[in-house]
Amino acid sequence: MQNSDCRDAAGRPILVLRSVGKHFANGVTALECLDLTLREGEFMSLLGPSGCGKSTALRIIAGLTSPSSGIVDWRGPPMGKTDIGFVFQEPTLMPWADVFDNVWMPLRIQGVSRRKAEPMVAEVLERVHLTGFERAVPRELSGGMKMRVSIARGLVTRPRVLLMDEPFAALDEITRFKLNNDLLELWQEQKFTVIFVTHSVFESVFLSNRIVVMAASPGRIYEDVALDAPYPRDETFRTSAQYANLCRQMSDILGDAMHAGPSAMPDTETARVDA
Repeated sequence: MQNSDCRDAAGRPILVLRSVGKHFANGVTALECLDLTLREGEFMSLLGPSGCGKSTALRIIAGLTSPSSGIVDWRGPPMGKTDIGFVFQEPTLMPWADVFDNVWMPLRIQGVSRRKAEPMVAEVLERVHLTGFERAVPRELSGGMKMRVSIARGLVTRPRVLLMDEPFAALDEITRFKLNNDLLELWQEQKFTVIFVTHSVFESVFLSNRIVVMAASPGRIYEDVALDAPYPRDETFRTSAQYANLCRQMSDILGDAMHAGPSAMPDTETARVDA
């Protein structure tokens, strides 16, 4: 593995975190000196064990919580309310509302009428393979279908950046693989930028062109890795020797991060992993 610059793999920087820290009143330091640059068009995964600050970092980026220290610097055109989509670990659907109304909700909050929203909702439901389920309520849907509704709700405003907090963690393996495939297809079609939180090496390698490995106590970046594996990725890639080798290398890095002491310095450069 050699140090390399991944700038050619994505566009201009759109987000820079500088020395971001998050300290809670109970004395827990969730993040310390987090430095991170996100580039336009990237599919970045934040990979690490529970408690390393992945979700906290995502919430700070989304503006759902404030950092205790440091700077969150969005670059380029100002980020509006509809420019960032968020998909939570749980679907968090309104149980009394049908699929259409759940997906319409972000547009409704912005003042978009049902009539005007209809083609936008129909398009995004088609993208997530839920056409025909517009009038179904959450109790009538499987876990995978509920997550598809959540993804549709996150995409209906056509965001520039999609933030995803372990969205598939509670799903069975077959459903998870299918949603991974569909997510990559949507990403390649619509060209949005993704930050995807996961504790799964296998999922991060399949989805990402960049993996940021985090260590805990305090939460910090341990290593920043660019994956040298082309898209599109499908079942052929998932069963390939290249995929297995990348997963093995990332597992080794994650293992090192999990045993890293608080004095271990974060890797400020991007490494490239070759299969």
